[in-house]
Formats: sequence, C-alpha cells, structure tokens
Amino acid sequence: MIKQISIHEDTNLVPLQGLGVNSPLGFDVSSAERVRGSLVELLSPAKNLECGLAAINHGADAVYIGASQFGARAAAGNSIDDIETLVKYAHQYRSKVFVALNTILTDDQLPEAEKLILQIYNAGADALIVQDMGILKMNLPPIPLHASTQTDNRTVEKVRFLQDVGCSRVVLARELTLQQITEISLQTNVELEAFVHGALCVSYSGQCYMSQANCGRSANRGQCAQYCRLPYKLEDNDGNILIKNKHLLSLKDLDLSESLDLMMKAGVMSFKIEGRLKDADYVKNITAFYRQKLDAILEGNTQYKKASAGKTTFFFESKPEKSFRRGNTDYFLHGRHAGIYQPETPKSLGEPIGKVTYIGRNFFEMHNGHLLNNGDGLCFINKHGDLTGFRVNRVERKQIFPADMPRMDEGVFLYRNQDQAFEKILKGKTAERKIAIQIIFKETEIGFSIEMTDEEGISAIFEIVADKQLAQKPDTVIDNIRNQLSKLGNTIYEAANIDIQLDSPWFFPASQLSEWRRLAIERLDTIRANTYVREKKRKAINANYPTKQLTYLGNVTNKLADIFYREHGVNEIEPGFEVKAAEGVPLMFTKHCIKYEMGWCPQEGHKPTFNEPLFLKNNDQRYELRFDCVKCEMQIVKSLD
Repeated sequence: MIKQISIHEDTNLVPLQGLGVNSPLGFDVSSAERVRGSLVELLSPAKNLECGLAAINHGADAVYIGASQFGARAAAGNSIDDIETLVKYAHQYRSKVFVALNTILTDDQLPEAEKLILQIYNAGADALIVQDMGILKMNLPPIPLHASTQTDNRTVEKVRFLQDVGCSRVVLARELTLQQITEISLQTNVELEAFVHGALCVSYSGQCYMSQANCGRSANRGQCAQYCRLPYKLEDNDGNILIKNKHLLSLKDLDLSESLDLMMKAGVMSFKIEGRLKDADYVKNITAFYRQKLDAILEGNTQYKKASAGKTTFFFESKPEKSFRRGNTDYFLHGRHAGIYQPETPKSLGEPIGKVTYIGRNFFEMHNGHLLNNGDGLCFINKHGDLTGFRVNRVERKQIFPADMPRMDEGVFLYRNQDQAFEKILKGKTAERKIAIQIIFKETEIGFSIEMTDEEGISAIFEIVADKQLAQKPDTVIDNIRNQLSKLGNTIYEAANIDIQLDSPWFFPASQLSEWRRLAIERLDTIRANTYVREKKRKAINANYPTKQLTYLGNVTNKLADIFYREHGVNEIEPGFEVKAAEGVPLMFTKHCIKYEMGWCPQEGHKPTFNEPLFLKNNDQRYELRFDCVKCEMQIVKSLD
C-alpha cells in the first residue's frame, strides 16, 4: 500500500548560460565558447508548425520560422500560438527557435512590429532575425538579435559593427569564400551562421531591387517576384543575339555538405538549410541528411559538441537529390569557377537516372541503375533547350510506359524529379528523437525511490512511502521492475541503463510500477522545462558604421533606422529604394558573372568579339549589364531607352 509520495529534484546544479541547461559538472558554457566553435548547430527552416516539428524530430539543433508578418517570406507566416507550441516542443531537446522578422519597415509599421516582437518573446522564442536597424531603436525585450543575411554581411567591418551594436549572431553572405569567412571569424567575436543548402539568390541578399522596380513587390519586404528565374536573351550593343531564351540569372541550389568540417574550422558555428517555403517532406529529408553528416564529424571529436540534446534514429535513407533542387553547386566557398547557374530551367531537375536506349510506340527503354515506380515523375531537356516532364504510368521489366508519350529521341538523358516510393516513405514515421536517461530504483527505509537523470545531468527523485510485501515469485521481481520502468515509448526518453537496488524481493503490481514511472517522467519533464534558460540580448557598445554615407543600398525606410545610423556616425542618408526609387541605378549586384560563365572573362585574357555593353531582354524589359572586373562583380541596370 502506498502511503505517501515525496518528489524532489537534484538542486546541486549550475546554470549553463550558453546551453540554457543545468549541469552537475559545475562549468559554464558562455556565448564566447559558442563563438569559438565548441557548439555546432544545425539550423532548419519551418514554413509552419508541421515543418518545425519535423525539423526537431529529424535532429535540428534550431529552427527558424516566420511570424504572422514582417518576414522575408511573406507566404510563410505563423501565429504566435503556433510559435509557442513549437518553442515548448523544441526546448525539450534544448533545440532553439528563432523567429524571422527580417523585412524593412515603414514608419506606420513600427508600432505593430514592436508589439509583435514582445509577443514573440513572450512565446518563448530564443532569438529574433532582423534586417531593419530601426528595430534596434525600439523598446525591446531582452531577446537576442541575429543580423539577417539581408543586412549584406560580406566584410569584417560590417560584421564587427553588427556585433558591437548588439547582435548576438551574424548570418554571413552566401558568396563568401572559406578564406573570407576565416578572416571575419578571426577579427570578430560574434556567432557566425552560414547557409549550406538550398536556393541561392543571384544578387547579394538585401541588394536586389528588380522586383520592386518592375512590379512594386519588394524582395526586402518578403514579396520577391523572382525575375532572376525568368528566361532572357543576351544581346550586344549592336542588337546581335548572343544567347537566346536561357535562364541566365538562375543559379543552381547550394550544397556544401562536403565542406562542413572546413567551415567549422573557418569559424562557422551554425549551419543553415534554406527553405521556409518548402514542405515537411523536404525538411525531413534534408535535415536528416545534414544531421548525419554533422554527427559523423562530431563523433569522437573533443573540440566540437552538438548544440542540443537527444539522439535521432532514422528509419529511411536521406537523399537530397530526391527533394527539390536546381542541380547543385558549392558556389564561391572554394573560389570562383564556372557552372554555378542552370540556364535550361529554374525548376527542379531531380536525380540523374540515365539515357534512353530505345523508343517504342508507347514505351521506351533506358540504361538505368535505379528502380522506377508507377507514378514517378521524369523529365529531360528537349532539343530546344526546354525542360519537358512526364509521368510514368507503369513499368514492365525494361519497358517504361508513360501516361502520355513525350517527344524525345534516343540518347536523351532523363532525370527523376518525383519518386513515388520515396515520397510514400516520407509520409510515414521517418525518425525518432530520444533523450537518454539513467534510472535508479532502490529500496529505502520507508519504502522506495526512483531517480531519473538525463544526459545533461538533470535529475528528478521520487521517494515513496509504502508497505513492503515479499513476492511469491522472487525470481521475477527484477525483470518485472526493469520491464515496467523501461516502457518509455510515448515519451521523449529512452532508458540507457536501469539500476535496481533491493534488499529483498518485494512484490510490485505492474500497474503500480507503471504509475510510479509515469509520475517520475512527469516530474522530470517539469524540472527540465524549468531549468531551460534563454540567452539574453547582447549588450551594445559605442561603434561607428564603416562609412559616413548611405545610399539607397542602406535600405533606410523609416525614422528609427535613420536615427540609428546617425547615432553611429552616418551623416548622409538616402532613402531606401522602396521609399524613393532612383533611376539609372543598379537593381542587382551579383558575384555571378555571365561573361565568366560564357568564357568571355577579360581577366583571363579573352578579347571580346561583340560590341559592349551587353543587355538582358525579356519581353519589353531590357537591362544593361555592367562589369566591375576589379571587384569581380556584375551589376544589372534597367535600360531606359
């Protein structure tokens, strides 16, 4: 008979400021140690709550998600309630939730944004991702600020400034090389985050105004119309067509999965997957892939540690080529090279399959090392250079019968951009994330106790005052206790070890042990939730902006941003392009260079056979290309003639 249950926690704990957890070890993990690279974070995107939960379950150390408004993906907004739900779930694993509020704001939006930030903080979010420096002049709660990649973070001076004005983290420009990242890391002491996978903007982030100029949809306000994905003619100054109807600005998707260890050594601590418009299947597949890549690097490595808790077990083989991507490129991480863009199509090609070897009346055969399934989507680049897709109706041995037979020739290369069997797998249970706990069940003078300790050293102890009665089958007592205490399947825990310490073989009804286990887990959950400590906002110090003047590229669109920059030494400020569009200025700044891709680079000795300037043309839109060979950059300017 149970007379009394007494529950207490292990209070011999020291807060870990960097991890937001308690540890019996008594050491402190500060933000500085995060900066030095001791903690490594996998950061996954969340279009919505479903995607956020999927990211956590598949091993993400952190998730970034948009709020109801003011995010750089206007189509990926979420309620405060959903953010709070995601936060509570993520924090169980010590994973973090960052909320993107990374658009530029108008004066009339400032009060609403300030109110929303407080709601985000009260929902438990771990950081706010921002672009508009006017936010730093608001009455903010003590939430850490991350400088979005939209703030165009390419130089040591810019990153150091953002660090000094109070940003805990800076999201680096995608165009940086390993050497540039290393230089920034060595000369700053702020957390560095870098994209490692997903879609690439051809322009430096925050410096693209093509969409705003053409249709009033600002990329800096989350409404980009993606003019970079359109087909263009390339003409010279004499009107000669050099290239016809190719996607000359459409980049392949980023894939730095083979360079994670090098990026770590360069100073990157957060590895970011792009995709806040992608569905849960994408999040599962790509997060799983990078989780396993990072775990392989961290295994046995004493210099780096995973930034969250729990171990993820996967029930499928992750394959990035089976999720949406426009080919893949390592971009500029290892220096400039050709082949970073995809001229044929801005759509997903998928995984390479093989060449068509024979074409029948309503079927074809191919060299193929892959198993095709009924319902698969295949595609190819036709002789006109366009992407053509079709669906597989059925497969009979070597013969593949499309739903509608496409016009294609023998020898054409096929890709699979929809794998029916793989998608079916992703709809099921694909991963399980568990936190290991040690369980001690022991006899006391007044009854029994259960102590549960998680992998971070956080403990909950249950003391039970109970009558003791000898078991009629003493040989089964230990197995019965172990069996009941190990039943943790509907919790976030798994028993790494169960230590049973009894003086005599006492009788325990299975239902009683089950109830004790449930109460112990409930208490451990409460203690772990109460010991989670959010990082505080970084303190700002006096700092001057790297320049005294700001052009439209400063994206100053409200009074608070204007005040902020003037307080930091800027004395000439032009309004942002969204406030006052300037004529004749570049609408896009890119590291991607069409002349280099075509083999026409003058730095490599090429002498042009065409009359410059060059122009891009799509219907009635015409843009002049300007080449800054000193900076190795290309600018795109709307032609006024």
